[in-house]
Amino acid sequence: MKKWFLAPVLLTVLSATAHEFWMLPDRFAPPLNSPVRLSISVGENFQGDAVGISRPLVATLRHYAKGGVQDLKTQVPEGPAVGSLPMAFAQPGAQLIALDTQPNTIELSADKFHAYLREEGLESVIQQREGRGQAALPGRERYRRHVKTLLRAGGVSDASYAAQTGQRLEISPLADPHAQAGGGDVAFKVQFEGKPLAGALAKAWHQRSNQLVILRARTDVQGRVTFSLPWAGRWMVSLVHMTPATDATGIDWDSYWGNLTFELPARR
Repeated sequence: MKKWFLAPVLLTVLSATAHEFWMLPDRFAPPLNSPVRLSISVGENFQGDAVGISRPLVATLRHYAKGGVQDLKTQVPEGPAVGSLPMAFAQPGAQLIALDTQPNTIELSADKFHAYLREEGLESVIQQREGRGQAALPGRERYRRHVKTLLRAGGVSDASYAAQTGQRLEISPLADPHAQAGGGDVAFKVQFEGKPLAGALAKAWHQRSNQLVILRARTDVQGRVTFSLPWAGRWMVSLVHMTPATDATGIDWDSYWGNLTFELPARR
């Protein structure tokens, strides 16, 4: 069952248990050959702080369009991090930018770790910790980000909106969001390591009139989830998946953070 609610926008310091990570262009529908700047943010309530873009952050950065796939990592500076990356699109159609980050680690106290797990719908991890007698121990986690943003260049779209990037955790629209004005259903498929991810909690985020809209729904057995997105404008769909870590000492869990941003057009 889908749920949604409105919450006041908060301007507080980021908490340890809520830290979405997303990528946005400064505009989603640029004219051809017109500069667009791509930025990354981390925060909560779809508001956050800018993340510097640098080689140490980026594992892969690719551009998918009708003309094929372009590796953008070579455009990421090797020196100091930059606030945004400029790009322009010469061919009309859907433009999908996909970023995978290098892994990072964090350790949280047991209470903060369990609060974060509940917020992300990862109650199964809590049960595993309790079953192992680890419920009172800190949560030692290695996390990776798998984020995408979808643009439309030259006023048109095409099938590239559904390009499969091979991200370890991937959120993909099942229909073109550019063809769906606000107020309709938009379905997504979620895959982990190329297979449908069932029972995962997905969230759809939107800012409207200084209010935060969050819709929540679980993926079905085919890894599909559908949201009724009531308004036009900028949307973000996010999801977290976690598995036991098996290849590192001092790390108990691997988490994978999927994220997709896009813009729904206004009704004509």
